[in-house]
Amino acid sequence: MTGHCSQCHKIWTLETRQGVCQWCGKLATCQNQKTQALRSIKSSPKRSKRQAQAHGNGYDKLDGDYALFYKVAKGFTHRVKREDSEDFLHDLILAMARVKVKYNANGKELTEGGLVRIAQYGVNDYWRKWYKRKNGIDCGRCSNRQRQKCKKDNLYRQCPRAVQTESLDKVVEDGNGDSTPLYELIADDNAVDIVARLDARLTLQGYPRRFVQIAYKQYAGYPLTENERAYLYRNRKKAQKTLL
Repeated sequence: MTGHCSQCHKIWTLETRQGVCQWCGKLATCQNQKTQALRSIKSSPKRSKRQAQAHGNGYDKLDGDYALFYKVAKGFTHRVKREDSEDFLHDLILAMARVKVKYNANGKELTEGGLVRIAQYGVNDYWRKWYKRKNGIDCGRCSNRQRQKCKKDNLYRQCPRAVQTESLDKVVEDGNGDSTPLYELIADDNAVDIVARLDARLTLQGYPRRFVQIAYKQYAGYPLTENERAYLYRNRKKAQKTLL
């Protein structure tokens, strides 16, 4: 096949006319320059927004199994949030393609009813992940009986698996009558450790000045002379004896 990817417009590398592009990783079709020219002629600013949304993703040009995947999957995009509908459609088509490969390997046939069931599972999995991101609770790991109980008695706030969140403005008591906002207690990787710096300064003040200068020179990657190496070796031996 010679042409370009309908998604990223790079050179088409697959042997089939449709499939997952090796460049962008999206489900696309092979388009030649003639097809692109016809599409640009047909596209007009007067066309309605609904037509642009229906045909702008390029999936309407699919054929074979992928056309059936798109036909079933697009009927479930309205069940997710609008801003996630395109990503959901793409993921759902890929999920159907993977299941189709497994069925073919086992000598089974994936019917349209099976594709509908895959789409239903995809919608449920989408909302479970969304609810977990928003509320910190993943009810999909609990039994159906437990989920019904939590729903009936409104036990979501008492869930031991829930991700607990705290406000950064929360005041923390230290037990001595003093209080500090929580955000002031968060460790900062870029903050200067004053205690460690003072300890290092006191330690360096206990060594001869020339020894510290030679150590800095070696740390910076500069080559040492024979006299400097000998001096550094002798003072290291003295420091080890002092520690012992």
